[in-house]
Amino acid sequence: MTRSGSAHGTTVREAVFQLLRHHGMTTIFGNPGSTELPLFSDLPEGFRYVTGLQESIVVAMADGHALASGGPAFVNLHSAAGVGHAMGSIYSAFRNRAPVVITAGQQSRPLLRADPFLYSEAPTELPQPYVKWAIEPARAEDVPAAIARAIHMACLPPAGPVFVSIPLDDWGQPCDLPALREVTGRAQPDAATLAEIAAQLNGAADPVFVVGAGLDADGAWDAAVELAEHHQAAVWVAPLSSRCSFPESHPLFAGFLPANEADISRLLTGHDLIVTLGAPVFTYHYEMPGQIPPEGATLVQIVSDPKQAASAVCGTSLVGDLELSLRALQAGAATPRPKRPAPLREIQAPGPAKGISSAMALDALRRLRPADGIVVEEAPSSRDDVHDHLPIDRAGGFFATASGGLGYALPAAVGVAMANPGETVLAILGDGSSMYSVQGLWSAVEHDADVLFVVLNNGGYAALKGFAGNKEVVGCDIGHLSLAALAEGQGCPAQQVTDPAKLDGVLSKAFAAGGGPRLVEVMIDRG
Repeated sequence: MTRSGSAHGTTVREAVFQLLRHHGMTTIFGNPGSTELPLFSDLPEGFRYVTGLQESIVVAMADGHALASGGPAFVNLHSAAGVGHAMGSIYSAFRNRAPVVITAGQQSRPLLRADPFLYSEAPTELPQPYVKWAIEPARAEDVPAAIARAIHMACLPPAGPVFVSIPLDDWGQPCDLPALREVTGRAQPDAATLAEIAAQLNGAADPVFVVGAGLDADGAWDAAVELAEHHQAAVWVAPLSSRCSFPESHPLFAGFLPANEADISRLLTGHDLIVTLGAPVFTYHYEMPGQIPPEGATLVQIVSDPKQAASAVCGTSLVGDLELSLRALQAGAATPRPKRPAPLREIQAPGPAKGISSAMALDALRRLRPADGIVVEEAPSSRDDVHDHLPIDRAGGFFATASGGLGYALPAAVGVAMANPGETVLAILGDGSSMYSVQGLWSAVEHDADVLFVVLNNGGYAALKGFAGNKEVVGCDIGHLSLAALAEGQGCPAQQVTDPAKLDGVLSKAFAAGGGPRLVEVMIDRG
């Protein structure tokens, strides 16, 4: 017999919603299924349910929402098959350090002994190793405490997704409400090591900073700018960083490090002190051997992720909150250095092209987009043009996936927009990337997300062709696609542009439209 309440009148469902409300988690991202039906039936006042048409969409929207809001997001998936659908996005959330609390339905406990339909055989093993913690509570009354622990685990540095499997019949069982408590995870860095690093900075002839996603995640943007200006240190972005951690129009901004040893060594040669902030040492994508650190250089790493500190192959690593660390280094800084005579990097105008080039499209977006807007990007073959022509100059102003998997940015942009009402989000996408999660446009329309989706359609997987030296590679041409038509079919206003003379006008009107989703498909000249 199913019990409907406790002596205190609290059910598992009621306790969970009290927990979610306490932590400000009033948005539920999900794709409804039968084993989760008690959760989203008759949603309490003040909560909203954000539907995604496939589970990978759901997790990516929650990922974007969590990163943009700075707080945890709540996801509900459907049993084993739904979790399987979501695994690509769970992997991305893990690499992005996104605090996402993922719940999944499980069949009713009395049925589990007989291998019922729609049950998960090993629910806690399925999302591993890409969640920080996973549990299916032993008793129904343990579910609220498990979710409370999951929220804290998701948010503690390094943040990341967690997983709770919940049998269908648990929601109506009686329970006690767990303590509504707070947990903070800002790790105080070691003072003695900080003093040593401060002395190294003061004594360096030409220090350089390498900044990564952890710096923006720890809210250390302003502190990084102040410290770099004090020491007049050149600032590079770590390879494949998924966030912007330093204003890219700043005179001290030097550029983006490539993902190989040889080029990193070449670009950092001449600096006697390399200080890596909020990034691994280093992330590589292809093998080109080189000396790290370059000859004559000392390397220091400051991160809040112990794994990144332990995995560094050279240098001294300090684990601690980036904002606290940089404020302490600034307090220990000596006399400011004289300003450099000229900026370290200048934005170049795009070269001439017969049709619309990727560089031309990015330059137009730079000129026409609102100042200090948020950009979500997944256009691998145009990443260099994004770097060269679309500088980001605000904290929390750029999000990309750290996993390398496709399908993140389109739904993530929806989650980012929902976390920033009243602000237009610019999503820069490739045509191939868009097709991994194109049904996210339906969610954007359904929830009136203020996103301008700009699809740079080059007719295929051009990034892969580039890796192959532009040789003939099978399976990379996908030219008979119309993203504008797919958008219109889901209720999203869309326009396709092929004429360079019309590009500015089309983009200007799209930015001005505001208030909901719209898509511009820019046909990139492949000649």
